[in-house]
Amino acid sequence: MTGQDATEAWASSGLMALTGNPEDPPVAGPGDPAGSLREAGACFERLSEAAGRPVRLDWPALAGERAALLGLRRRGTWSPNGSCRMLRAADGWLALNLPRAEDFELVPAWLGSDPTWAGAVRAVEHSPVDDLVADAVPLGLAVAAVPETGRPVLGVEMVAMAASSTPRTVEGAVVVDLSALWAGPLAASLLTAAGCRVIKVESTRRPDGARAGHRGFFDLLNGGKQSVALDFESPDGRAALAALVSRADVVVESSRPRALAHLGLGPDSEGVRAGQVWVSITGHGREGVGRDRAAYGDDAAVAGGMVAWADDTPMFCGDAVADPLAGVHGAVAALGALASGWSGTIDVVLRDIAAECVGRTATAVTTSTPAAPPRARQVTQRAPPLGQHTDAVLADLR
Repeated sequence: MTGQDATEAWASSGLMALTGNPEDPPVAGPGDPAGSLREAGACFERLSEAAGRPVRLDWPALAGERAALLGLRRRGTWSPNGSCRMLRAADGWLALNLPRAEDFELVPAWLGSDPTWAGAVRAVEHSPVDDLVADAVPLGLAVAAVPETGRPVLGVEMVAMAASSTPRTVEGAVVVDLSALWAGPLAASLLTAAGCRVIKVESTRRPDGARAGHRGFFDLLNGGKQSVALDFESPDGRAALAALVSRADVVVESSRPRALAHLGLGPDSEGVRAGQVWVSITGHGREGVGRDRAAYGDDAAVAGGMVAWADDTPMFCGDAVADPLAGVHGAVAALGALASGWSGTIDVVLRDIAAECVGRTATAVTTSTPAAPPRARQVTQRAPPLGQHTDAVLADLR
């Protein structure tokens, strides 16, 4: 795709309307995320049609669904949802994401400042970016350099895959969805549409944080799934969780590896049975220092270079665009693995999948094509209440 074609894709997808300073005309960011979504979606359509239940969507528009439903707009150095902000450090820029109240409480331990945006702005301007990012890792704060370079870009990688001569039936395949927020639930929802039986499993103590957000957006990502709620800290809850995971054909998860290890789970754990497919979505990968890094869609996209510039100031591109990119690509890989009989781990890295899109082509900053507003699908199925199907699903295991 040429630079102008990619720029027009930005404009028509709804992404460009979410990119740039609010007082200026919208701009196109680097690369071709809309084209990436379109190509991955076309692959999903072919796979789902071959499996007997074709799924056809406006794939580039998936990146703007949250913004459309919540009425989000471009905000320049602030992410559209207001949780992430570009901050100038001593030798460059970083993105700091503080989506929860408890994240603000960690800022004093990180910077020695008061737990406010104003305190963070003052504190980071005299420190090097690399030191700030490294110091944030053990605290679980989502911080990324603008952009991050110096390591390979993996994107979506098949890890330790094993071939099978017997492709599995997609219709009714059991998918255990342990993920939360956007990327993982989107991947699992696409598998639902393709005919899989998707069981969303949440902690009774800490359910998916998206339940507290916009109801329509949560419904889009979780309608049609069964809901199981377990106490992950109790022996019975952990035993039920392990039993569910052992029965799955596909497991979708978006936790840092140590969080799953705490539960005795993970694609490398002893409980994994032969033939399973694990879709593991992380911010910065499953290996090295990246395995311990917290990340969300906005800061991970920035780390991958998905940044527009006005003079010397970076601006966010779209709304947490790494999330829908990872969700769609993870779903394609999972459906392909089911249909072909392959098994193993599908490693989906938010930062890397954004970097892949950036590397697809260079785009112009402006375009004569009007920027279409973000748009969302109509909600056709409500997400079930937390734990609605717990007893019925666990009874199936007996």
